[in-house]
Amino acid sequence: MKRLLPLLLLGFLFTHCAVPKPGFTMPTQTARTLDTVRFANSSEKAVSYEWSFGDGTTSTKADPSHRYYKSGDYTVSLAATNEKGKTKSINQTINVTPPKECLIRIETPLGEMIARLSDATPKHQDNFVKLVEENFYDGLLFHRVIDGFMLQGGDPDSRDASPEARLGSGGPGYQVDAEFVDSLAHVKGAIAAARTNNPAKKSSGSQFYIASGKTVTDADLNRQEAQTGVRYPSEVREAYLEKGGVPFLDQNYTVFGQIIEGLDVIDKIAAVKTRPGDRPAEDVSMKISLIR
Repeated sequence: MKRLLPLLLLGFLFTHCAVPKPGFTMPTQTARTLDTVRFANSSEKAVSYEWSFGDGTTSTKADPSHRYYKSGDYTVSLAATNEKGKTKSINQTINVTPPKECLIRIETPLGEMIARLSDATPKHQDNFVKLVEENFYDGLLFHRVIDGFMLQGGDPDSRDASPEARLGSGGPGYQVDAEFVDSLAHVKGAIAAARTNNPAKKSSGSQFYIASGKTVTDADLNRQEAQTGVRYPSEVREAYLEKGGVPFLDQNYTVFGQIIEGLDVIDKIAAVKTRPGDRPAEDVSMKISLIR
């Protein structure tokens, strides 16, 4: 019995030492919204992991990365589990600071887009932000899609609309004064306000479109300048030549934002099969939130 005692103690110590030891490091304790934060896992004696990033999202990767879309303090938790199912957890806090620009996130079944709303069009920016804060756009459709031209949405009548419904006339019951800015043009990814025909070119209170467009040449831009009398800034001309767009809409519809991530999503939506009237055969819904 005396000889067995040391063996029993040794077994107890071995079992105790086999308890997982969770650990991880972050590149910084402070990040900005949209930064990609990569977490380095330093856990020992673990075979599986469960991460919670504090914003409702999780991961089971050993070394995950994560983006935060809202500023604030978040508690990041790592639960490490060993072969016998024993789990230990560790927490750290990360502070996420707001962006310096007015940014939005547009989620669709075909991917997400990040857009910047321009400070140079304050009436449109304020109105769009107000509607987003009210969750106005959540569940609405891109009800009109024309490849090589644009993707239009924001009609409140499109929420839960039947396949036969005629869309494109709905809105919040008001218009927004036009705000034409030389540095904002219909380059691919531009966000602009739809409108009815009206002498003042006032915008719809909610309907907008995203320019997809086609290849643009110097001749196209020269022709547009001659027709409108407005000369393109060099950076706008360069953007048109690089990305393409829809220059013939410039100075007719207010551009108030630009897609800065997700141009490929525009291409995916633009390529969907459409019914007569340019409505996608399969609904392309949207959810829009502020990044702040």
